[in-house]
Amino acid sequence: MFRLDDKVILVTGAGSGIGSAIARACAGVGAYVYVTDCDAAGGRTTLTNLSSAGGAGEFLSLDVRDEKQCEAAAATVVERSGRLDVLVNNAGIGHVGDMLHTTGADLDRLYAVNVRGVFNVTRVFLPHMIHRRSGNVINMASIGAVVGVRDRLAYCATKFAVAGLTRSMALDHAGDGIRVNCVCPGRVETPFVAARLREYADPEKARAEMSSTQALGRMGRPEEIAAAVVYLASDASSFVTGTEFIIDGGWSAGK
Repeated sequence: MFRLDDKVILVTGAGSGIGSAIARACAGVGAYVYVTDCDAAGGRTTLTNLSSAGGAGEFLSLDVRDEKQCEAAAATVVERSGRLDVLVNNAGIGHVGDMLHTTGADLDRLYAVNVRGVFNVTRVFLPHMIHRRSGNVINMASIGAVVGVRDRLAYCATKFAVAGLTRSMALDHAGDGIRVNCVCPGRVETPFVAARLREYADPEKARAEMSSTQALGRMGRPEEIAAAVVYLASDASSFVTGTEFIIDGGWSAGK
């Protein structure tokens, strides 16, 4: 039930961190994976690592902000594979700042990737899934889609939006044979988090505080998040839709 043999999967933002781990994990249990990213070097590195471990897939350059690129990616996948079974909307960016330290440009920049990017990519693949009456969309949200996080105004705003998109889509398309869920990680050791840490005056103090937020006393690992995506992508989760899958080391348990 947890195998992904013969499934065709596309992962956005797969050039590093959680996205790379997802692509490698899915390929490791039998999926054919389209590794996509606007960072071609990172995406090709993920593909190399995936292939070296015996997985199958290919790289597609994709900036989720660009509707034309999204349309081209969908056309390529349908032409080469005939279908897409699972779409993993993982691409995302962040920002550190409260209301007074967040500009309109900051908010627009995050919205363009974190929300509109999910919209753009899903919208081009959804008609093919509806036609086949089969599909699975997994959106990467955050613990910041479940609870408020200090100094993450723009990020939380966009991730709460992703959770809303997920729930609405799950209801709208359950009758079309399509499941839609989102994954909500806590802090995870990735280049993304490392970049946020560099925005603090004292990165090491910020790292210690971030680690202590989780009840388990540490940050998560990318492969721990990827395991949840494999579950949601597999037939083992066939009765799961419209949910926020929280993987936060206990962060939200006391909220």
